[in-house]
Amino acid sequence: MDSTPSPSSSSPFDLVSSALGRYIPRGGAAAAAGPADEQGDRPTRQPVPDNPAAGGQDQILGVINLDRDLRITRCNLAAPVFVGLDAEAGSPFVDLLPPGDVPTVTRRLRQVLETGEAHVARIQRLRRGDGSELVVSLSILPAAVPQEGLTVSVIAMATRLHLYAAETAIGTSLDIGETAQSLAQSLLAWGDVAAVDLDFAVWTGEGVTGQGQGRIRLRRAALVPDRAWPEGYVTPGDDLPSDASRLLAQAIRRDDAPQAIVIPDREAVERVLGSPRVMHALVPGDRSAGVACIPLVLDGPPPVVLGLAEVWRRADCPFRDSELVDLQELVARTAHHVDLARQHQREHTQVLALQRRLLPRTGGDTIEIASVYQPATPDSAGVGGDWVNSFPLPDGRTALVVGDVVGHGLGAAATMGQLSMEARALLSAGLAPDEVLEHLDETVTLLDDAESGLAAGYSALGSTCCIALYDPVSHHVALSSAGHLPPVLVSPDGHADPLAVRPHPGLGAEFALREPFGVHTFGAPPGSLLALYTDGLVENPAESIDEGIGRLADAVSRVHPWDALQQAARRVVSALAPVHQRDDVTLLLARVIGYRKGDTATWRLPARDDAPARARAQVSALLRQWRTRDDTRDNVLLLVSELVTNAVRFAAGPITVRLIRGGHGLLCEVGDTGNGRPRLSRGGLFDDGGRGLHIVHRLTSRWGVRWTDTGKVIWAEVAR
Repeated sequence: MDSTPSPSSSSPFDLVSSALGRYIPRGGAAAAAGPADEQGDRPTRQPVPDNPAAGGQDQILGVINLDRDLRITRCNLAAPVFVGLDAEAGSPFVDLLPPGDVPTVTRRLRQVLETGEAHVARIQRLRRGDGSELVVSLSILPAAVPQEGLTVSVIAMATRLHLYAAETAIGTSLDIGETAQSLAQSLLAWGDVAAVDLDFAVWTGEGVTGQGQGRIRLRRAALVPDRAWPEGYVTPGDDLPSDASRLLAQAIRRDDAPQAIVIPDREAVERVLGSPRVMHALVPGDRSAGVACIPLVLDGPPPVVLGLAEVWRRADCPFRDSELVDLQELVARTAHHVDLARQHQREHTQVLALQRRLLPRTGGDTIEIASVYQPATPDSAGVGGDWVNSFPLPDGRTALVVGDVVGHGLGAAATMGQLSMEARALLSAGLAPDEVLEHLDETVTLLDDAESGLAAGYSALGSTCCIALYDPVSHHVALSSAGHLPPVLVSPDGHADPLAVRPHPGLGAEFALREPFGVHTFGAPPGSLLALYTDGLVENPAESIDEGIGRLADAVSRVHPWDALQQAARRVVSALAPVHQRDDVTLLLARVIGYRKGDTATWRLPARDDAPARARAQVSALLRQWRTRDDTRDNVLLLVSELVTNAVRFAAGPITVRLIRGGHGLLCEVGDTGNGRPRLSRGGLFDDGGRGLHIVHRLTSRWGVRWTDTGKVIWAEVAR
């Protein structure tokens, strides 16, 4: 007696696989030959039914067991409908397939072997020994314990069951290409070649709203069987010739009720098309000459046509009225799946456009940036809330930001975009990373609450974020984190370690103690490599998160200083990302360069009346050494004089003057211990003061303020 796995420890597919295994008689493939073999007689060849439903049955079940080499070990194909299928023990399963289907089905079989996830109810053709084909619903399941390999069930179906199984298979994907391909595979039961052509607006995710007249733009979305087609024939991804509308516009009429049309033979097709070039592009071969064209229609006032399904068959097998009814019913049942895929395609495009907008640029003279974003799944449902951003700040520093919003889809991406843009604005305004996180924390609590967010498939509450600011002069990085995993720093000698960042709850975590966000400052000498990432890169159910971070540290430590950084980032993700991603994967690599020592200078001056004169003397000597133009030197000296004078008048403590020579200009910084915010105001004609900032505004291309632990820094850039 076969051992049956207990329901408590088995998936439904395990139970089904076990039951199918018991359905195969003992004795292997020979047992499927039927009673005649048991009596020692040669089996008489039964006639192959033209229609699985000829006997009145709705379905006939057959089962085939395969080993890990995809060879048949046992089978039960005793029913009359399977006569002619040569399923001998030891023979490859792919011998039962049409040659064009071998690569696709083999890939599915291997995938079930590797992942253990069943592949259920796909329409498939099996090849009989006499060259005819049988349409079945094919399911691939892992064999039940203690058996190894695969259990393949095949169901020869009546027309009604075929329609049901086809609709079920077509509705399993939100990808337009896969949805169209599933529809084409189902249509192949009625012909030799099936194709699905979609309105270009549908293919791109847009809506079809116009009332087209005559010519339309169609793009081929699916074509079966998979074979080598002659050059010039329209294959998936190609636009159909504009002249093809002379055939297809008869079926796609947006100003009237769409109707299916049938062109019975090649001569009629030639008369309709009237062009050898269009014939070569649309007609799949000399034998497949007749065609049925069925529009994909969304019911409504007026009905909206999304595209066209084409079924080609030999002229000696004309379409019967009952077959046309079945074809129209199948296409009508599945048109809404195509529209759902269109909507998800639109959402997918919008989300990817938003995330591409946020991807880091290449960096600048002081830092090199590379990033990789890899969604969990290729469809729109998999595009989620990971974001990665880097941008230069006006004062010469560079901001690196990585975050993660819980969930997937357009809602999560919109929240991600809002948080990312707010972080950029606050950092550009001069706020420190911990202050930025405090503002983001408040924003998250206003954006969402747990109940409404999770109901929509995402939640801003619990979002994580890590902000790092790199100063190319001091070669230090200031970092703050809200619930995010610690970055990894690789020193110039190749030693890599995660940074010891004080843990903090995620954004909007009201259940936790509201502690201030900390700032961790560490040195990053030129040549150092900083890796920021999201948890999808290092999470693995089989190991602890610390082990995952350790693997990341080991991977980035092998990045050579001469390696192209973008290629290195892709290699790291390829080596670490799980084979079956459950979450988005994001990695940001930053190779710090900094300014050369001779391109910067810093002076500390006491806050006394002679400070402006001393600052002018020091800066003037340096500008002569740098061979700065006279007009630029005069502007810089006036600028430094005004800023230092204001620091002496309105602040206390020592004054710091820093001058940086960059690629586009000179950056002047004056820091003091005051906490007042300088503002540019409209002064009166006879006012004694208040003109200093007006002079700064006129002399510079841009200027601003940033806050420090000891006070503030006013920075200003002068064109060289």
